[in-house]
Amino acid sequence: MSCKIPFVKMDGAGNDYIYVETLHRNLPNPSAAARRWSAYHTGIGSDGLVLIGKPTILSGADFSMRIFNADGSEAMMCGNASRCVGKYLYEKGLTTKDKIRLETKSGVKILSLSLSDAVNERGLRTVENVTVDMLEPRFDVAEQFTGNTPDLRHLPGLSDQGAEVRCSKFVSMGNPHFVIFVDDISKVDVAKAGSRLEYDPAFPARCNIEFAQVRPDGDIRTRVWERGSGITMACGTGACATAVAAAFFGLAHRKSHIQMDGGRLGVEWQETDNHVMLSGPAEFDFEGWIVADF
Repeated sequence: MSCKIPFVKMDGAGNDYIYVETLHRNLPNPSAAARRWSAYHTGIGSDGLVLIGKPTILSGADFSMRIFNADGSEAMMCGNASRCVGKYLYEKGLTTKDKIRLETKSGVKILSLSLSDAVNERGLRTVENVTVDMLEPRFDVAEQFTGNTPDLRHLPGLSDQGAEVRCSKFVSMGNPHFVIFVDDISKVDVAKAGSRLEYDPAFPARCNIEFAQVRPDGDIRTRVWERGSGITMACGTGACATAVAAAFFGLAHRKSHIQMDGGRLGVEWQETDNHVMLSGPAEFDFEGWIVADF
């Protein structure tokens, strides 16, 4: 039996997802929906599917978010998606709060909304920017990282392209990331190197891979191979992992800007509580209805 499902397409720095509100309805088989709808030629086209729903009673959150990658696998967290959820909830009139507690599979995140003076068609102020408290980074999550750093010396698409690796670091932002700093990011074949590293034995749950270069102006140019989705325009948790790794190695300060293919994100790794704060824009792209027949 098929049914029509309303959706909204949104992006944060080009990291695009399909958003479906499940506060009053269920979406059958979201993994299959993510695979079918994320296809660019036969579906809507996206990096995956995000469900906006009710939180569990014990979480103390206002809303919940579930994320499914383009291959149907479920993700723990997405910084860009959470910022888009904040904009969606406020501008669709589902909350009047400018601080929202959002339940995710990696804990409850606090979304802080910066409101503009402009109003939308509902007469509500628009959300100009969203900052997410991504909580503390971790470097020792056994189910995500064995502790054995992958051998990067003979990696296809990296060493054979002449890109010199400076250093690398595993960082968990709820989901796993492996950040590789190079002298010249333009020489990295992100698809070849990223696809190989995603499945490296060092990462039992597979891994998101970031290739980064610190620029003379202090910005960190980063490209992402996202677990389950491939090359993406941006990745919020990836930006956080990159900023943390750069500060860890002394390549940047604790407050930095990450320039990704789709835009620029601000990250601060706070000394006071060790939390990572992610800031950036979120945009509505279009909305419509799609048939669910699975």
